[in-house]
Amino acid sequence: MRPGLRSEDGDAVTEMVIVVPVLLLLIMTVVQFGLWYHAGHVVQAAAQEGVRTARSLDGTAEAGRERAQRFLAATAASLIHDPVVQASRDQEQASVEVSGTAVAVIPGLHLGVSARSVSVTESFRADR
Repeated sequence: MRPGLRSEDGDAVTEMVIVVPVLLLLIMTVVQFGLWYHAGHVVQAAAQEGVRTARSLDGTAEAGRERAQRFLAATAASLIHDPVVQASRDQEQASVEVSGTAVAVIPGLHLGVSARSVSVTESFRADR
């Protein structure tokens, strides 16, 4: 070997040791964002399903809450952790709020998701 030139043995391995973890973290971040985004849509759909049930003519807040919980159990049992569903209904409007935590791909990351849906209640008004 000529003086002044250093050997490049091991440079590729060193580069891979630095690049691969960064690349894996980038991929995991993209997957995590996709799961969080999807969980947000599922929570919104559950709130809408619940409020549809609660707002009907013979609906109740409890029926809306149960419908939203069944929707979450059927569509996102492993996607959303610790879901909380709250519902209310009065003479004028029904409301369902769903919240929880999206599943984490990156350890220690807890991303919350929540949605609220409000609708006017159905009522019967006789013709005059």
